[in-house]
Amino acid sequence: MLGSGTLDVFHQLWQVQYRKLLLMILVLGIGGTHLGGFQMSVINYTSPYIQKFINETWLERYGSALHQETLTLFWSFIVSTYCIGGMIGCLCGGYLTAKYGKKKCLLINDVVLIIATLNTGFSRRAKSFEMILVGRLLEGICSGVYMNAHIQYAGEISPKKLRGFVNVTSTVFLALGKAVARVLGLRYLCCSFWSYFLFVFCVAGKSSPRNRHTQQVGLYFALLLLTKRKCLPHASH
Repeated sequence: MLGSGTLDVFHQLWQVQYRKLLLMILVLGIGGTHLGGFQMSVINYTSPYIQKFINETWLERYGSALHQETLTLFWSFIVSTYCIGGMIGCLCGGYLTAKYGKKKCLLINDVVLIIATLNTGFSRRAKSFEMILVGRLLEGICSGVYMNAHIQYAGEISPKKLRGFVNVTSTVFLALGKAVARVLGLRYLCCSFWSYFLFVFCVAGKSSPRNRHTQQVGLYFALLLLTKRKCLPHASH
């Protein structure tokens, strides 16, 4: 059961003066660490389909299939570049937030993240698995920056008595992103639409019965990213 202190926190959040704070938590979480958690996990469930795509692309280019060892090596690069990017993003996050400010840093990060996911999402259409590699690296960098900037920004603009609660929400949305990736990674969903799941929060291209649901989800996230500029206050440097 929830303690009285936790219930008091939720009661305060629902009060009129804290509605903007609640909106800030949702926008920061869904447009930030939630996406990091999603990208961290979704690659596991798309593994057999991406490896098949790499092999088919190589066969079409060079007329011969890849050896299993080489295919595993390519796949290892795709998975590990996200971690390398995350390390770079974490190391650069403090400098970037100090130089450009936390809000501006988050907004720039959103733009880079959209570019990164467009790379991974359209790799199948472009018949280029290298685009997945580049996109995963950029996504890792963005996630690393988010881990720094999100907590700093949320802590600085939230009321002192709710600061601890607000900071913890970053990990909640991270776990939620992993859970969403697990659901979308079910075999009957993933087998045909793996490339769309790599950029589920970007607006898809053509409207068709096959990807209409993905477009609706993508439009929702895109609107959240655009709303962030207007609704979030500035934090102190």
